[in-house]
This record gives sequence, C-alpha cells and structure tokens, in this order.
Amino acid sequence: MTDVSSRERAAPPPPVDTDTAAAAVPRDTSRDGQLQRIEAYALSHGAPLWNALRRVPPLNAVVNRALINRAILTIPPRPNPLSTMASYTSWPSLTDRTFDSRHLPPSPAPSALPDLGAATALFARTATRPCPKSTVFFAYFAQWLTDGFLRSDRGDPPDPRKNTSNHEIDLCQVYGLTESVTRLLRSGDGGLLKAQDIDGEEYPPFLCSGGVVRPEFRGLSVVGFDELTASQRDRLFALGGDRSNSQLGYTAISVLFLREHNRIARLLAAEYPRWDDERLFQTARNVLTILLIRIIIEEYVNHITPYHFRFRLDPTVGRGSHGMGRILVEASGQRAGRIALHNTAPELLHLERASLQQARTVELAPYNAYRAMIGVPRATSFAQLTADRTIQRQLRELYGHVDRLEYFVGLFAEDLRPNSALPNLVGRLVAADAFSQVLTNPLLAPRVFTERTFSPLGMRLLRQPCTLGELVRRNVGRTEAQALRTGTITMTWAGWRRQAETGVTRGGRRPDA
Repeated sequence: MTDVSSRERAAPPPPVDTDTAAAAVPRDTSRDGQLQRIEAYALSHGAPLWNALRRVPPLNAVVNRALINRAILTIPPRPNPLSTMASYTSWPSLTDRTFDSRHLPPSPAPSALPDLGAATALFARTATRPCPKSTVFFAYFAQWLTDGFLRSDRGDPPDPRKNTSNHEIDLCQVYGLTESVTRLLRSGDGGLLKAQDIDGEEYPPFLCSGGVVRPEFRGLSVVGFDELTASQRDRLFALGGDRSNSQLGYTAISVLFLREHNRIARLLAAEYPRWDDERLFQTARNVLTILLIRIIIEEYVNHITPYHFRFRLDPTVGRGSHGMGRILVEASGQRAGRIALHNTAPELLHLERASLQQARTVELAPYNAYRAMIGVPRATSFAQLTADRTIQRQLRELYGHVDRLEYFVGLFAEDLRPNSALPNLVGRLVAADAFSQVLTNPLLAPRVFTERTFSPLGMRLLRQPCTLGELVRRNVGRTEAQALRTGTITMTWAGWRRQAETGVTRGGRRPDA
C-alpha cells in the first residue's frame, strides 16, 4: 500500500551518526519466533560454508530454489481473496487490478486511534540517523524500482483504494505505461528509443520547447508539471515515467536504462541486419527487462537481506563531472538515512501523514496481524519491537498496547535486523513480494525464456555479468569515465562491516540484539 522508499525523494544531508537511542537494555527477542531465529542464525553464520556452496553450481541451484521458495511462502500465495473494492470476494474484486489487493481482511480501527498529527510526529527527524549498511544509491534505486509498480491513484481527488499500476516489472519508467506512450518515445529506426547528444553522451530528448510540450510528445505526463516555470519545463527529459524527472538519482537511472536499451538494439541490428525496427525494439526490450530482473534479485534483494547466501536469478524457480556516472558514484559514497521513526525530513512529513491517512481509510489490519501472517508470534510489548526506550514510551503513550499499534507505524518502529538494510517485518514482506512479483514475469515462462524470444545474441548478453555498476561502465563515454576509475557504484556503504551475532536462544534477550 505504501512505498517505503518515498522518504528518500532527495539525498539526505551529510550523515551525523547521532543514533543515541536510550537502549541500556537490548531489544527483547522473546517473540521473534524460534524458527525465524534458527533460519537467521544459519544463513548469517558459516561464511566459508556458504562461499564453498556457491562454487558447486548444482548444489547452489538447489539451495537457491529452496530459499527463494521459502521467502515467497512467508506470506500466503496469490491471488489474495480480497481487495480494496469491497470487504467480500467477487469476480470483479479478483480481476479488476485498479483496486489494491489485500494481504489481510479490512480491520476497523480501534475506537480511539491517536490523532493523525501526533502519529505523524513519530516520523519527524530529531537528528540524522544514517543507515549502517546502505548508500544513497540504494535509496535512489529503491524509489525508482518501486515507483514502477506502486502507483497510487492520481485523480482529483485521488481514490485511496485504487492504483494506476501495470502490476509487472516492465520498465514503465522508461517505456511508459501504455503502448501509445511507448510509440511516442521510439525513434522508429533500428529499434532505438529517441535520444539526443549532450557533450558526447546519450540522453533522452527534451520534453518541452519554450515551456510547451513538443508536439511529438503530447501524451506524456510529468508529476507537478503545472508548478514549473517555462525554463524548468525546458530542462525536462521525455521519458515514460511520470516521475522520471523528480530528482537526479531517479533521472540518472532512467537515462542509464535508455542507454542500455539503445546499446542492445545496436548490437542486435549489427548481428541481424534483416530485422526490422519493430523486432529489434521488442527484442531489446525483452533482454533489458530480464537484465533488470537479474539486478533486482542479485543486487537489490541481496543487499536487503542479512545473509551470506547470494540469491541469483533462476528462471526455473518460477515456472562528465556532473554526468550520470558522477551522480551515481557520489550517491554510492554517501550513506542513506535509516528506515526508522524519527528520521523523516520536515519537507517529507506530509508523505508520512498521507500514508497514515490512506492506511486508516482503507482499514489496514494492525501491525500485530501482519506479524502473525508471516509466522512471527504477535508482540506483547513495545520492547519486542525496539530497544529505544524513548520510542517505546512514545508508542505506549499514543497506543496504550501493542495490539493497537498501526501497521504503518509498526513497520518503522522496529529496529533494523543485524546486517540488513531493513527492519524485520518490512524486510520479509519486501523479499516475499519481490520474488513472487519478479519470478512470475511472463518473460520467464519455460516456453518464453528461449532464444526465439531473446535471440542467440540476447541470450549471450543475459549470461554476462550484470550489476548496475556494469551497466554504468558500458554506457558512459570519455567525459564520465574518470568518475568510474576513482569510485564505485554500490548500494552498500564502504564503511559497513558485518555484525557478529551470537547463537540461537530459546527467547529472552541476546547481548547484541
């Protein structure tokens, strides 16, 4: 229902590690769930064993499949029986995907929820709290990725029950949500997307001229367009996503994938000179979509999880100084803000308030119900969410008992899992939804994931190393190459070190919880 990356609309200020939570006593882990503790211990210990396993491809494939299935089955399988259309199941509610699907039935709010302003105040930044693991580049990619499918209704007024998503990993940030938009962005020659040259680098064409949308791009939309001056409009790029010009990191990643599409299309054109524009374009798009899926699993999900095992894509499971390179290198060197309460910039608090209001309007089930859904025992104390005594006290004053805690607040009240970029509940939900969404992509179906779909050249490209850093390196020219010789493209902060964990306990508190 909500995009947890929305709090990173812009890079946070330089981090000052002032995370001095009143945590004289570690978090109470007695309700973490014995099975979950055993799983976490096994996957976050024994690095030599996990590294050796990766060097035995057949065994690695078996474990990869088992762990991905385990992550997916954390939550009940799709389709969900309910949506925000109604409190009961109907054929329209199962098939009309403009209404949001529900993991749990609607739950009328307790009689006295906290005032919306008081609940929102829990998110207000009191001091910058940097994430121990993530860089701003992770935040950039997380926002860019999730904006492709977590798309709230933008009507006037917006309907909190509805969305405008295609519900696929389809690179709509680059290609647009509809075929008519895609047509506006295509050059019509060689399978390429429209592009322009700026200082020897390939960029999307500008959307406007003289503050007016160019005739060839009428039909593209930009969030906040009416609030921009004519000179600001003239600097907008013509891209498929309506938020693709929202901030530098988002734009840089969209430009990166546009360049990669055109690079693949040129390779295909050279290899298959008899192919027409349509086949070149569609094949390049197919290849690029699978490359993105690989990045999601092999880089994004692996960054989020605290485990030694590195997930990989297995299609059989589902049956200039200111150029793009420099922007992403700088984002890779700056720590992201921690996903937590008391860490949202004042300029973004209205987004937290809107998320809380939406959750109340559609009657999301409380926090504890979602714990139960993923197989974790319900919390009986706020001390089981966080070691921060101040947050425990504030939650107790606002909600009285943990059973009354709202889902959205509870997501961010939890302490980070050791060696993870996310707290426990949101981390498990993100992994489950990421795997189940990605691995059901139609391009991964057994009769589709073939050379006939991608071409022999395309299949060779898909077998090459694929990280966001690799995409950047093969899509920058000489003016940006120096940035990549002196820096790296990474979601993981260079200063992060894996935190040691103690053994599995039967409950209670662990010294380093």
